[in-house]
Amino acid sequence: MSGDAADIVHLREAIALSAQARAAGRHPFGALVVSADGMVLARTGNLSATGEDPTAHAELLAIRLAAAEHGGAALAGGALVTSAEPCVMCAGAVYWAGLSKVVYGLSERRLRALTGAHPENPTLDLPCRDVFAAGQREVRVVGPLLEDEAAAVHDGFWT
Repeated sequence: MSGDAADIVHLREAIALSAQARAAGRHPFGALVVSADGMVLARTGNLSATGEDPTAHAELLAIRLAAAEHGGAALAGGALVTSAEPCVMCAGAVYWAGLSKVVYGLSERRLRALTGAHPENPTLDLPCRDVFAAGQREVRVVGPLLEDEAAAVHDGFWT
């Protein structure tokens, strides 16, 4: 599924954030929250690493930062743009935050192939589309996009 030019620009920033997280010794994921009118409300890399908060995923953190700085109403109709497909926890956060769109790079299935059975990322084989399909409102999903670029940040990380 293809995204528009703004999706690609934002996705490249999310991938850059994932590289920064990796360089800082964190799991290599990055995310942005973009308002319905295209303004970036929050951006962050993953903060979880060995022995730390396992729920500190970039997607969840970006949603929390955007809501704290701009108020929850600012998220309505907006988008989460993330270097990798949101896990079940993060997909739930997207849904409950009122975001209407997800743009992602690396698919959950390809991530699982890269991480294997790594204990720090026991990836669930449950696409975010399936999570959103169980909801009462639509969340549009665009991805995977730029999947090879997003996967490159993970090269050698999980071994």
